[in-house]
Amino acid sequence: MIETLFHAYTPLVIWTGLGLLLFKYIPVDFPKLLSRFLFWIGIPLQILVLARQSDFSGAVVFTPAIAIFVLFLSTSLAWLTWLLLWRLSAAHVKKPYFQGKNSRLNLFLLNVNSRKRSSQGSFILAAMLANTGFVGLAITPAIISSDNNNWAVLYSLTNNVIGTYGFGVFIASYFGNSEQKKHWWTQLRDVLTVPALWAFLIGFFTRNIPLSETVESGLQVAVWVVIASALLLVGIRLRSIKTWQSFELALIPSLLKVVIVPVLIGLGASFFGLSGDPRLVLVLMSGTPTALSVLILAEIYDLDRDLLASSIALTSLGLLLMLPLWLAGFS
Repeated sequence: MIETLFHAYTPLVIWTGLGLLLFKYIPVDFPKLLSRFLFWIGIPLQILVLARQSDFSGAVVFTPAIAIFVLFLSTSLAWLTWLLLWRLSAAHVKKPYFQGKNSRLNLFLLNVNSRKRSSQGSFILAAMLANTGFVGLAITPAIISSDNNNWAVLYSLTNNVIGTYGFGVFIASYFGNSEQKKHWWTQLRDVLTVPALWAFLIGFFTRNIPLSETVESGLQVAVWVVIASALLLVGIRLRSIKTWQSFELALIPSLLKVVIVPVLIGLGASFFGLSGDPRLVLVLMSGTPTALSVLILAEIYDLDRDLLASSIALTSLGLLLMLPLWLAGFS
């Protein structure tokens, strides 16, 4: 297991750590430019390549349905949790529950009550969207056999197309502070114009069109460059967090993201007779850190950036802690 963990952690530690180290030496506009590059070019390129190489036959065909179920489960748990916290905080403002030694809890409930509508959307996105494309696909080759790689690829494709750049864009548009984003046709337009969606369709319908070996090799190299760039951006964004007040609130969606939902998926997969690498892939993909793309959505739709950045930090640390437990319990 130690060797497996070493290979899994290596790309995460190297590229994220490099981003942390370079934070002081890079231009101020570099993170935003890198985010735009990943949104318009990097992520669509990765999805196009994965769509061309995926095998949509056999038992693996059920992976998209499982990925959509995980999105629904995560969204429902986050939504219900936020509603509970909001009602507790609203009641607490009228009549405080705790005094004296529980003043920290008082401050937490007051913090929840003071949050804007955009924080609710950020709370849901933090628990729902997973970094399957960059972190997930960077780890899976080190812990599963190549024969089961399609499970990871199809899960990542579904999560990105249906989750991040489909349902995620809709939620970000709905909860964003910009008033012009409230009409349903505007939200639908936002979803349909996402470049990752069109990249998937192009890749899917060109699977049978052969490319030269040089082009295919170049695309593979480009995908790994995109993954490294995304992990680099994670390190830069983590270092740029200016306030730590959002970490308490971010802890809740982070626990949903890397602890509760993956365990439920692992137990559910076991109940339905799934085992070995396929089960481990589902657990890993459902428990990958909060997607870096939430920061891009936060910039576009004016969401709670600190809450999302804090969630990325906590879930990234949570992945390092939970991965050995997942290997021991579900591999």
